[in-house]
Amino acid sequence: MKILRIILLVLVVVVVIAVLGGLYIFNDWTRGPLPQQSGEITITAASAQAAGSSSLTDSVEIIRDEYGVPHIYASNTHDLFWAQGYTHAQDRWWQMEFSRHIGNGTIQELTGKTDSLIGTDVFIRKAGWRRAAERDLASYTEEEIALLQAFADGVNTYIMNRDKGDLALEYTLLGLTGVNITIEPWTPADTLVWTKVMADNLSGNWGEELDRSDLYAQLGQEMTDEYVRPWPFGYKPTILQAEDLPISEDTLTTAQATHIDGVVGVDSTFANDYRSTMATMFGEGAGIGSNNWVISGKKTASGMPLLANDPHLSIQMPSIWYEVGLHCTTVDDSCPFDVVGFAFPAAPGVVIGHNANIAWGVTNVGPDTQDLYMIKVNPDNDLQYEWNGEWRDMTVYDEVINFGDGEPPMTIQVRETHLGPIINDNSIDPDTHLPSGFNNTDPMALRWTAYESGTIFRALIMLDQASNWEEFREAASWWDSPAQNIIYADVEGNIGYQTPGMIPIRAAGHSGLLPVPGWTDEYEWLGYIPFDDMPRILNPERGYIATANQAVVPLEYYDQLRDKLADQFGADSNYFIGQEWAYGYRAQRIVEMLEASDQHTAETIQAIQGDNKMISAEELMPYLEAVKFDTEDLTNARAWLLEWDYQLDMDSPQAALYGFFWVNLLNDLYNDQLGDVMNATTRDLSMWATYELAQDPENAWWDDINTPDVVETRDDILVRAFAEGYQAATDALGADRDKWRWGDVHTATFVSNPLGLSGIDLIENIVNRGPVATSGGSDAVNATGFRGVNNDFTVQALPSMRMIVDLSDLTQSLSIHTTGQSGHPYSEHYGDFIDLWRNIQYHPMLWSREQVQAAGAQTLVLKPGS
Repeated sequence: MKILRIILLVLVVVVVIAVLGGLYIFNDWTRGPLPQQSGEITITAASAQAAGSSSLTDSVEIIRDEYGVPHIYASNTHDLFWAQGYTHAQDRWWQMEFSRHIGNGTIQELTGKTDSLIGTDVFIRKAGWRRAAERDLASYTEEEIALLQAFADGVNTYIMNRDKGDLALEYTLLGLTGVNITIEPWTPADTLVWTKVMADNLSGNWGEELDRSDLYAQLGQEMTDEYVRPWPFGYKPTILQAEDLPISEDTLTTAQATHIDGVVGVDSTFANDYRSTMATMFGEGAGIGSNNWVISGKKTASGMPLLANDPHLSIQMPSIWYEVGLHCTTVDDSCPFDVVGFAFPAAPGVVIGHNANIAWGVTNVGPDTQDLYMIKVNPDNDLQYEWNGEWRDMTVYDEVINFGDGEPPMTIQVRETHLGPIINDNSIDPDTHLPSGFNNTDPMALRWTAYESGTIFRALIMLDQASNWEEFREAASWWDSPAQNIIYADVEGNIGYQTPGMIPIRAAGHSGLLPVPGWTDEYEWLGYIPFDDMPRILNPERGYIATANQAVVPLEYYDQLRDKLADQFGADSNYFIGQEWAYGYRAQRIVEMLEASDQHTAETIQAIQGDNKMISAEELMPYLEAVKFDTEDLTNARAWLLEWDYQLDMDSPQAALYGFFWVNLLNDLYNDQLGDVMNATTRDLSMWATYELAQDPENAWWDDINTPDVVETRDDILVRAFAEGYQAATDALGADRDKWRWGDVHTATFVSNPLGLSGIDLIENIVNRGPVATSGGSDAVNATGFRGVNNDFTVQALPSMRMIVDLSDLTQSLSIHTTGQSGHPYSEHYGDFIDLWRNIQYHPMLWSREQVQAAGAQTLVLKPGS
C-alpha cells in the first residue's frame, strides 16, 4: 500500500506539473503578445540599430483611454510618426503583416501552400500592386519619405527586437502547422502598397465590364439594361444639385448612353481568381460604399457645423480602422500636427478626422477609373503585341511565389503593355490548381489610374495640417486614387465638398462600360478632368451636403464640362465621372432626415446613422398589397406585414418576413434569366430595377423561363415569392411569427484572417467574434449588407466606423468602430466595441490635452537611451 501511495503521489505530481506546464505555455502563447502600455520603455541605440532603424530623439508620451485609444504627444515630427509606427505595431502587428502580404501577393508565405489561395497570390502579382506602390514611392519628396520612414522605424524597433511568439498568437498557431514565417522589416513601400489594395477595393469596376459583357451576350442589351438600369436622375438626389452649378436656363441635358460600344461575350472565368482575392481580403462584400454629410449652423442647434461619416466596408476582425491622436506638444512649422481620427494600421497619419481648425470625412465616389482592352499578341512572339499596325515589346516580370510550409516555389511570368498588365494570363486550372500560362486567345490588359504615379499619402498629410478651405482643397488636389467624396467643415462655420481624383476623359464611342479593342489608339484615354473643373461647393444655401455613393452631379454639369474642354479633348468625348452609382436610396433617406429639422444635434445625427428604413420595401408594398392569395394564412401574414414601419430593426418580426420575401423575389424574378453570370444582388441595383419592373407587370423579366408552358406576370411572381418567403421564415424561426426577430437571422460574425477561416472550431472561437444580432440591411442608412443567397442574411459589409464631429466644441465629438483597438485575441480591447457599434452607441472622441489626461487609463513613456 505504501508503494501504491508513492506511485499515486508521483502520478499526481506528474499530472499537476503537466497541467501547470500546459497552463504556463497557454498563458505564454496567449498573453505573451500583449504589449506594455504603461510605465516607461527606454529605446536604446542598440535596439534601434538591431532593427536597422533610427531611434527617438526625445521622450514621447502615449496616453490611452479606457477603450485603448492612444494619444501620442511628441516634441518633433520624426518622433511623432516613429511613435505612431511603434504603437500601431504594438496593437495591430499581425494585421499589418497580413496586409502587406496581401498587397505583395505573398499570402501563402503566411499560410503555406493552399489551393484556394493560389489564384489570389497569382492575381495580385499579375495586377502589380507592389510595382505600382514602388512607382508611387519614387514620386514623393524627401520630407514625405522621411515621414514614411520614421513610421517604419518605429514599427521595426518594435517587431525586430521580439520573438515571433511575442508579437502575435498567429505565428505560434501557424507554426504548429509547419509554416515558418520570416519577419521582414517594414518599409515605406509596405505602407504604400496598402493604398493600392484599398484603391482596388474601392474602384474595381472592371469586373462590372465583364458582367455586362456576359449579360449582353446572354440576354441582349435591351433586357440587360432593364436590370442594370441607368441612374435615376430626377428621382433620387445627386450630391451637387442644379442650383449648385453655374448653369443657364437654356443648358441642354446630356443624355446617358443608349447604345454601348464594346466587346460582348468575352471569357470572364478568370475573374473568379480576382473575386476569390477580394473575398479573401475583405469578405464577400455586398454593400461597399459609405455615408457622410455635413450640416451648416443654419440647421443646427448650436449654430455651428456638424459633420458625420460612416464608411461601409466588408466585415473583418480586427477592424480595418485604428483610432489615434497625433499631437505635437508645441504646434509650429517644425511640428505642425495636432489631429485625431481614424488611421489604417499600415499607414502613418490620420485618414478621417479633425484637427484644431477643420474636420473632414470621405465616401467612395465610384468613378470609372478602370478599363479592359483586348490585346492582339504577335503569333510569332508571345512577348509582343500590336499597336497601330506595329508590334511592340511587352515588359515581362518573373514573379516567384513562395510557400511558408516549404513547398517548392512557383514562378509565373507577368506580361505588361503600355495600357497595363494582361490580367487573364495565368488563370488557375480548377483541377490542378496551377497557373495556365499565357493566354494568347483573348488576352486583356487592365488600364487603371492607380497605375500612374500616385500621391495620396501627400494628400493625407496635408489634410492633417490644413487650417482652412483653401488648404483643404490644395490637399485634396493630390488625392488621386481611390477618388473619394470629401466633405469639409471648419471652426469658422463653413461647410464644403470636393470631388478629387484622376478621372479619365474617354474617346467618343468609349463608354467605359464594356471591354474595347486595344490594338489601336481609337479607345485610348485622352487625359484627365482637371482638378479645378471637378465638382465642389462651399456653403450651399440649403445648409447641408450629403453623399452616399450616389451620382455626384446632375447631367447639366457635363454640358458645362464639355463646353469648357471641347477644344482640348473634343466635343463628342466621354466626360462622365462614372455611370454606375449607388441608386440613391441611402441618399434619399439622409436628405429626408436632414430636411426634417433646423435644430440638429449630435443626437439627431446618431439617429440618422442608426436609421434602418428600407425605402425599397415602401416602394414595393403597394404592389404586394394588391395581389390575391389562395390561402387565409398568407392573406393574414400579408396584412400583418402591412403594419410594418419599414425599419429593419434587429427586434422587428416583420423585418424578418420581408427579408425572406425579398430574397425569394429576387431569385424568382431575376436568377432564371441571369443564369451562371451572377446572382441577383440584394442591393439597390435590384431595388430600383424591381420598382421599375413592378410598373410593367407583363415585362419579360417576370416570366419564369423554367416554365415554358406558362407566361408569368408580376402578380404571379409576387404571390410565389411571398409564399416561399413566408415558408422559409417559418422554417427558420418557428410558427409563431410574433416571436420572429430580424436579428435572429441577420447576424454579424467578425472573422480574422487567416485563422478565422481555418475550419477548426477551437481556433476560430479564439480569433473570431460573433455571431451577434444586427439591425439594418442592404441600402438602409445603417448599411449592414447581406448576399441573401439561399436565405442567408449574414452581414457581409457594414459601417466600418461612425464619427460625429461637433465644430461648436470639438471635445463633444463622438466615434466608434466595429471591433476594438487591439488585434490580440486575449486583449480586453479585442472586441469591446462590438456591442457599442451594433447598438449605435459611441465613445467620446477625445481632443484637448486636459480631456485626454482626465480620461487616461494607461500612460506609456518612450525614452531615448544610449
